[in-house]
Amino acid sequence: MKTAFGKIHGWIIGLALAMWLPFLGGVHLFDWDEVNFAEIAREMLVSGDYFRPRVNFQPFWEKPPLFFWMQAASMKLFGVREFSARLPNVAISLVMLIALMRLGDFMSHHKGTGKYWALAYVGSILPHLYARSGIIDPWFNFFMFLGIVFYGFAFTKAVEIASFRLSDNIWALIAGCFIGLAVLTKGPVGYLIPVLVIVIEWLVRRTARTRLLLKHLVLITAATLVTTMLWFGWDLYKHGPWFLKTFTAYQLRLLRTPDAGHGGFFGYHVVVLLFGVFPASYLAIRSLIFRREIRKKNDTLVFNRLMSVTFWVVLVLFSIVKSKIVHYSSLAYFPLTYYAAYAIANRREYAIPAQPVFFIRWTGLFFGLLLVLLPLVGRHPEWLKAYVFHDGFARANLDAAVHWPWWTGGAGMLLWAVILLWGYRRRHGLADAYTWLFVGMALFMAVAISIVVPRVEAYTQRAAVHFYESKRGEDCYIEPVGFKTYAHLFYARVKKHENARAYDHEWLLRGPVDKPTYLVAKITGEDALRALPDASLVYRKNGFVFYRREAAREE
Repeated sequence: MKTAFGKIHGWIIGLALAMWLPFLGGVHLFDWDEVNFAEIAREMLVSGDYFRPRVNFQPFWEKPPLFFWMQAASMKLFGVREFSARLPNVAISLVMLIALMRLGDFMSHHKGTGKYWALAYVGSILPHLYARSGIIDPWFNFFMFLGIVFYGFAFTKAVEIASFRLSDNIWALIAGCFIGLAVLTKGPVGYLIPVLVIVIEWLVRRTARTRLLLKHLVLITAATLVTTMLWFGWDLYKHGPWFLKTFTAYQLRLLRTPDAGHGGFFGYHVVVLLFGVFPASYLAIRSLIFRREIRKKNDTLVFNRLMSVTFWVVLVLFSIVKSKIVHYSSLAYFPLTYYAAYAIANRREYAIPAQPVFFIRWTGLFFGLLLVLLPLVGRHPEWLKAYVFHDGFARANLDAAVHWPWWTGGAGMLLWAVILLWGYRRRHGLADAYTWLFVGMALFMAVAISIVVPRVEAYTQRAAVHFYESKRGEDCYIEPVGFKTYAHLFYARVKKHENARAYDHEWLLRGPVDKPTYLVAKITGEDALRALPDASLVYRKNGFVFYRREAAREE
């Protein structure tokens, strides 16, 4: 039994490595988040200061440093490059898959749930994509997930459902430590979400164990505070309350107002999760909404309820929050893939209904059709220009010389093959139909990413990135004008400037600069650069314009 389980572990981890590692550094980091975080890690290496995050060698107050430490360690081993920035997420995702395989059967009380949970995670679109990214959320979400699960261990031990060597108090403290790590990764929402899940699950359970709940919450909070103070306390002692105050104000602003234009409609995350976690999302819907046993008082179902409540807390909370960004709802990937796995593992007892099968089939075929047609659209960018006529920057992006050979439509054909093979095996009652579905989806994602993402990046940012790379090693200033970016810092390998005025935007635009100064803008903001009397055009390309100011002559 253990040998068979070990073999399942081995081939799923092997599948994940084969899908995630190739091409990991094959495309530039994307603004904002990927480049932002990688630049913070790079500056840690340059400055030798690993305890205070900085961007452009100025204090960065938006995130604590835990994830940046992981990236800095990776860059120390493998160099400052895209592969190193993304490798920590591959590492934590592999650990995550092992945890899902270990926990799935126990949490659901059904054999096979763990295997399908891991496969659903590897073989669904956004979970697969995020594991290959350089953003912070895979670490953040995994720590919150472990905090919630270990609270479940504390509760089940307390009611003597399972035999554990550790007491419920120890499990609660462990849960608090992981929640503390989540806070050190991204901020106080790492505490808010798990505690909301725990309290709401208790309300749904409707038991009288209020004293037990309060004891666990006190222990979790205490462990969270101790864990977070390992860094927040040090920073408070070393630098005073500035970071804590500024960081807290920023977190509150995110809740109240859209951040940097990241607004959206109320149902934004419903759409993101339905189509972004395809195909697991369709399989999970029935279990999340219609399973009556989730609402029963039976304490053996605590983990099922925790997963269900996690999904609804994330969906409702981030539908209310004004800022709408895709990865805000990414914690919901765990319950979605869990309930997809639960449905598959129990399909002999509770048959998967026809509706999700229908929608998986036709959504997959539709996505495949879009990808098959992509080379045709890529060869005729004028078709898209008609739809972005009001956006001069997007129209200029489409002028990029991107080669779309016909074979690039092969990713869509591969998706068609996956869907058709799954349908065939399912129709003939073959037990491995859903294994083939998720393995095939993982392969499709790896192929599609390697074909499509570099070409998309060529339109969106490559002209600017190549310009920044060309200035690496040149003693100059580079300043974006009218838009926010971190790419110039990372790709030009900007060093700390000796002149303090180099961090003054207005001085770089109009002051007597002491070095050649390159000003970068989108084509829609070029008028601001034309108005500068001593700025000359270097060139313009694919929506970006590059101007140069000469150093002022010494008198």
